[in-house]
Amino acid sequence: MKEPLTLKEAAPLPRQRTEQLIDAAVRCAEERRWDVLPGTWLETVGGREVCSCGDADCARPGAHATTPDWAGLATGSGPAVRRIWTGRPTSSVLLPTGRSFDALDVTESAGFLALARMERLELAVGPVIRTPDRRTLFLVLPGGAAKLPELVGNLGWDAAAIGLAGRGEGDYVAAPPTRVGGRGAVQWVRRPAPADHRLPGAAELVGPLAYACARETADARGRLS
Repeated sequence: MKEPLTLKEAAPLPRQRTEQLIDAAVRCAEERRWDVLPGTWLETVGGREVCSCGDADCARPGAHATTPDWAGLATGSGPAVRRIWTGRPTSSVLLPTGRSFDALDVTESAGFLALARMERLELAVGPVIRTPDRRTLFLVLPGGAAKLPELVGNLGWDAAAIGLAGRGEGDYVAAPPTRVGGRGAVQWVRRPAPADHRLPGAAELVGPLAYACARETADARGRLS
């Protein structure tokens, strides 16, 4: 087990980055009315970014919940969010799914293929997040994750087999500009509109997403054969 970090060992994050995290957390609560959860953070030790959890083999360094009972720590109060991040300004910004939104999770390449198709079809696409591990998350109305297997099945595919996943109640996503140690920052592909809180339903986006995932899966199988 990695020894706990000390203040002497850990270098502080640049002030600009901490200000960006605070601003992002407050905007999510005040402008978008989303619940926000403070997560772990990155500390620089010996020139290397490591997770505040102290696990040298952390799977998501600087971008996961700090405790198993994290759900009770999330808040949608702007003043509360500001107090939390003012006291711990380097915390990652996590957004619980299953509350204000669910997320449809696909590979980056399938996500961009689907997004191009959605734009051609003039679909009302909501916020879209790109993660450093090359995933694309489409935010949809709550309940979409639970409906996903049936919606994809109605189109003739199996959601798990084509790599189309839903993230709903009991899960969370990292919000921009949270950094995942050594991999880069979470980014907005499509930013949420502050004045527009309406999100698409999963049924509105599942067609292009399933098509893109199925095409990518078929191409991968073709390369392996």
